[in-house]
Amino acid sequence: MTNLNRTSLLVGLLAGVTAAFLSLGANTPSAFAIVLYAASALPVLIAGLGWGNAAAILAVAFAGAICSLVVSPLFALLILAVTLVPAAWLSHLANLGRPAEEIGGPAGALAWYPLADILTQLAVLVNIGMIIVGTVIGYDGSASERMIDMIADTLRERDPLATPDPAALDQMKALFTLMLPLVQGAIWVLMLFAAYYVASRIVQTSARNLRPREDMPSALRMNRYAIFIFLAGLAMTFAGGMAAIIGALLCGTFGAGFLIAGFAAFHFRTRGKSWRLPVLWLAYLSVVLFTVPIIFFLVSGLVDTRRAIALSPAGSPSKETD
Repeated sequence: MTNLNRTSLLVGLLAGVTAAFLSLGANTPSAFAIVLYAASALPVLIAGLGWGNAAAILAVAFAGAICSLVVSPLFALLILAVTLVPAAWLSHLANLGRPAEEIGGPAGALAWYPLADILTQLAVLVNIGMIIVGTVIGYDGSASERMIDMIADTLRERDPLATPDPAALDQMKALFTLMLPLVQGAIWVLMLFAAYYVASRIVQTSARNLRPREDMPSALRMNRYAIFIFLAGLAMTFAGGMAAIIGALLCGTFGAGFLIAGFAAFHFRTRGKSWRLPVLWLAYLSVVLFTVPIIFFLVSGLVDTRRAIALSPAGSPSKETD
């Protein structure tokens, strides 16, 4: 454990308490529960990005202990698996740097862990966390089937003549069983990456950042090997059973990564254009309202995969262009 001193201990403690309270707040029925769950990653990310691994590990430990004591060890395990441990690992990756000479770069510079690999590992971490949660709670797709049955029963109560076709009902159940893990995985990757972005900006503003500020529109892509995992997940969705559920989860998490990369590429290609701002607003609005344009940005992320490595003079973080 590095950077363990009184300051990192205090920061880790405060971050852990804050993360725990956010997680506990999300444990109550609320429309903003998922936002609070994702926001609980922020204190851990800030602690890790600004004060190093020791502060992040302490934050995770304190938060897990508080959640275990206040709610249950099971609740603490779920929070750790899907939010806090991934946040600590992201901060660790972001702070990884080595002499650029080791990879053929200029002398006197530091090379930082590529954003492409950070985003790819985030997708992997969310998959692992979701699988742990599914194993613990015994998820097998039956919950989504019961939800469809409840909707069908409600429709029958309102209109006795509205009897869904059994074959169509089975198809709807099969589709919803795959859509649920796909959407959940995608949303979680998007929200955790948003938390990482916000945390990095906060730490950079306070001048505590170790990692240089990067040009995200040009650097934020997915690792090219992630395409094979995405395609494997797509193929698994046709296998049926638990394999199909895991395949849908892979499609959702890695698809979200490629979607983020596609938006970054769109920001980069429109840079310097007089019409850039209204087009960007239109693009985001069309995705929110119609969903279908997501395919364009997903494909953009799939066809543009690379690993840009940020360089900075040793001990002097560089600046980022918006």
